[in-house]
Amino acid sequence: MNRFSKRTVKTFALATTLVISLGLTLFGCTSKAPVTPDTDGGGAGKKVKLNGAGSTFVFPMMSKWSALYDSVNPDVQVNYQSIGSGGGIRQVIAKTVDFGATDGPMTGEQLLEAKKPVLHIPVVMGAVVPVYNLPGKKPIRFSGPVLADIFLGKITKWNDPVLVALNPRAELPDRQIVVVHRADGSGTTYIWVDYLAKVSAEWKSKVGVSTSVAWPVGLGGKGNEGVAGQIKRTPGSLGYVELVYALQNKIAFGTVKNLDGQYIKGSVASVTAAGAGAVKTIPADLRVSITNAPGKGAYPISGFTWLLAYAGPENKVRGQAVADFFWWVIHDGQKAAKPLDYASVPDQVVKLAEEKIKEMNYKGKPFIGAGK
Repeated sequence: MNRFSKRTVKTFALATTLVISLGLTLFGCTSKAPVTPDTDGGGAGKKVKLNGAGSTFVFPMMSKWSALYDSVNPDVQVNYQSIGSGGGIRQVIAKTVDFGATDGPMTGEQLLEAKKPVLHIPVVMGAVVPVYNLPGKKPIRFSGPVLADIFLGKITKWNDPVLVALNPRAELPDRQIVVVHRADGSGTTYIWVDYLAKVSAEWKSKVGVSTSVAWPVGLGGKGNEGVAGQIKRTPGSLGYVELVYALQNKIAFGTVKNLDGQYIKGSVASVTAAGAGAVKTIPADLRVSITNAPGKGAYPISGFTWLLAYAGPENKVRGQAVADFFWWVIHDGQKAAKPLDYASVPDQVVKLAEEKIKEMNYKGKPFIGAGK
């Protein structure tokens, strides 16, 4: 005590007491956990954070929508994880996300597993294209039956007579075809195999249609990005990815013969043509397939992406935020589709989607009123 005066010691003790008291106040020495926007779904002055997961097919589009929506509605932050359509469906059923995204609609069994009604909101259309790693600038032509036989392991060489007959002017090499497919549950896979099942009875009976199938041959890649990477690294490979990934990664992709006998390249225009007839056959729940669609200029391996959400969410604030976000996506959000090589949904389908979103409610009270 000889180094400090009594007054100094007393002042130090008082200051220490104040610091400890302030620390207890700030860091909550209390039995009640602090409330965050993630746990209460928002509130006065708090940002609502919506979590979505699913389709890698739509990931570039979702990233753009999230950024644009933040500028339109800064009170809501949309986070989206690209984990594949199968994973998105599982997380919706488990209620670990606010919404999901899928390119293959939920099955009847999955809808029953969810126990409560899950809505399918079609928000964009895209193309799945056959990508390959071969020299040459001229697109390779494929027919549906030929693609099915390649993925069944029946056609194994690039210079197979059937492929040569479709491509008489291409110099196809005497090289093994290395098939690459998705390793995860995938809506991109669903669109691809849904098409193969329509053009090949053998594919339909032996492999079938699902977001995940038992592949007869080939190497697996996780996500569209995984398949794209595998194709770029493997000479002689053939796989399938969403059009955006083929364009972004500068991977060659072929044309596919449609029902009208035309060899069509995946594009916004050819996907729009494929979706034009969907309104005539779309069911009440909006779960519809547009692969192998008839019509001039229609690209045959096209599909919708749906956003998924419970009709009656358990949290009012988060449910309202999801409904508002969905409404924005099917209206103003559609303007962002074409620049990213997606096709916007037809106006008639938008009207059907509006009615579905209006079914979203909290304890019977709709989130979107008749005035919208």
